[in-house]
Amino acid sequence: MENGNDLTNPTSKELLEKQPLAKSEMIDWLKAIIVAIVLVFIIRWLLFAPFIVEGASMEPNFKTDERVVVNKIIYSLRDPKPGEVIVFHVRKEGEDFIKRVIGVAGDQIQYQGDNLYVNGKKVEEFYIQGAIQKAHAKGELYNNVDFPNGTITDSKVPEGYIFVMGDHRNNSRDSRAIGFVSIKDIVGRADVIFWPLDSMQWVKHK
Repeated sequence: MENGNDLTNPTSKELLEKQPLAKSEMIDWLKAIIVAIVLVFIIRWLLFAPFIVEGASMEPNFKTDERVVVNKIIYSLRDPKPGEVIVFHVRKEGEDFIKRVIGVAGDQIQYQGDNLYVNGKKVEEFYIQGAIQKAHAKGELYNNVDFPNGTITDSKVPEGYIFVMGDHRNNSRDSRAIGFVSIKDIVGRADVIFWPLDSMQWVKHK
């Protein structure tokens, strides 16, 4: 006579067969977790990194406490271009700055009043045009530090360096004060403002 329980209760043989399956699933999960951790590490430390904007030097396009995603790999593929917003190390001050590239190696930079000239040609800075117009409507200049000046007298960007300025020209410590920035000190390009959420947008580089 058959015991009804034999139809529902697993035998010792069935339990032994299930153990390797369970162990295999655990190993697969462990592998997936390890791969995920490695990918996060690669993305976070090698490809992209967050950066917190501090101060008003990049207003009106960036505001203090905004968070941006910095593309760390782009300049291992090519050199920076004028108009791009970058994050870089300032070794003397032990800080990272966020500024806009104005000139690259070989460029002659001249900045007088609100007029920027690169290699003798006037550059229209569309990214701050509105701010310049507002200042002019008040009978003021948007810029208060010309270039070259008493601090930085050489106007030609040397090989391996770039010239940068903050968008808030009368409230920015940049190449007009700290000099040319070595390409070796560049962290990467600011590509996305991701916080706060109502400010989320792709960064405009021109």
